[in-house]
Order: sequence, then C-alpha cells, then structure tokens
Amino acid sequence: MKMPGPLHRINIPDREIEISAIRSQGAGGQHINKVSTAVHLRFDIPSSSLTEPCKQRLLKLRDRRINKDGVLIIKAGRYRSQDKNREDALTRLRELVSRAMLSPKTRKATRPTRGSQKKRLDRKSLHGRKKALRGKILE
Repeated sequence: MKMPGPLHRINIPDREIEISAIRSQGAGGQHINKVSTAVHLRFDIPSSSLTEPCKQRLLKLRDRRINKDGVLIIKAGRYRSQDKNREDALTRLRELVSRAMLSPKTRKATRPTRGSQKKRLDRKSLHGRKKALRGKILE
C-alpha cells in the first residue's frame, strides 16, 4: 500500500495488513443479515516494516484501537459495499501511520522579554493596590 502526497516514500507491504469481511451491525433488513460488507483490518505494529521511531510513536498514541499486543484493529462498516469499506479502512490506516511518521517538534527554550516582564510586574502591583483599597477603613 503506497502512501499518497508527501509521504509517498512510506510503503506498507500488503502481507502486513490482514483484511477480513464481517457482517455489519445495525439496521438494514435482509441485506445486512446475509452479506458481509463490513471490514476488519488488522495491522501488527511491532512486526511491521515501519521504522523503529514510527512504531514507538504509533504505540504511544493511546488509541483504543491498538490492543496490548500492539495490533491495530480498524473496523469499517460505514458503507454498504465491501470495497468502499476496505478503502475506508486503508485510508484510516494511512492517516494513522502518517501522523506517527511526523516527529514532534522540539521545544526551544525562550526567555520573556524585559518589556513583558516589566508589564507583568506593573500589572501585579496595580492589582495589589486595588485589593489593598478594598480593606477596612481605619478612622
């Protein structure tokens, strides 16, 4: 499965993705009772060919679709056709992997400017004076 867009260099082999057809849930009458249109997509993260940092970021996502063994399970039953549900599941897998491929931006430590520090201290003292004026009046 090749990724579109800027992440086109990511390639997940089809043998790493297990797709099985299941019966959809919910209302639908006779059609839904006899046709397996929903799709279960299983993707084993630890044994995949993704880079190690990407695997770690995927496992740290705390996504309820990732079980304790590191297997991502995507259920797609939005559409009435199995092909559309299969494409939907693959699209969701692509989005999840592309999110994990982007490394988080490192935070650069910055200091507040002298002007902003002065402004903050002025506000604090003004607030303190305002509160002091609210006290009891001594005669």
